[in-house]
Amino acid sequence: MIIIVNKKYLIGIDEVGRGPLAGPMMVGAIAIAGEPPAAQFLEGIKDSKKLTKLQREKWSKKIWAEKEKAGNINIAIVSISPAVIDKFGISPSLKLAVAKCLKILVGQDDEYQIMLDGSLYAPEKYKNQQTIIKGDEKIPIISAASVVAKVYRDNLMQKLHKKYPEYGFDAHKGYGTAAHIAAIKKHGLSTLHRRSFCRNINLS
Repeated sequence: MIIIVNKKYLIGIDEVGRGPLAGPMMVGAIAIAGEPPAAQFLEGIKDSKKLTKLQREKWSKKIWAEKEKAGNINIAIVSISPAVIDKFGISPSLKLAVAKCLKILVGQDDEYQIMLDGSLYAPEKYKNQQTIIKGDEKIPIISAASVVAKVYRDNLMQKLHKKYPEYGFDAHKGYGTAAHIAAIKKHGLSTLHRRSFCRNINLS
């Protein structure tokens, strides 16, 4: 059951980039202060995976513009490097990133409600939290967090393509497409690759 209570801040959190063979994983968090109508500008938003690239970019611009205009919105995006993912694994890395986001957004005396997608959890000290299966489809503020994190990551992978053009990061954003795997077999692994994700690729 989803319960939304009236708190000073409503915070939505989601991750993107869990599955790629290369590039960072991102955790995005958005905090909106005020009564529930403060989030009405998110009406119609969807999970980032169900939006086109153009739609995601439009929503991301709208969210950042609303942050500048309204003054009651804060955004945190934390990047988890391939080296950290390889060292600690996905779940511990996500816990660390969620904690970093909340440290940025939540003050010691703030009243808040945290809404997290899927298998994400905030540290236990944050009492008012809910983890919601498919929350990025059900809760607009979680959808918004997924959108800003996805656009941020895609833009970063576009920039990293210029440094590593042989892998085609501009096209697949690090995911394990046939073209990406073929490039790994030809060129080997870069510092952007998650070695723990590429163990089954024959590099000989």
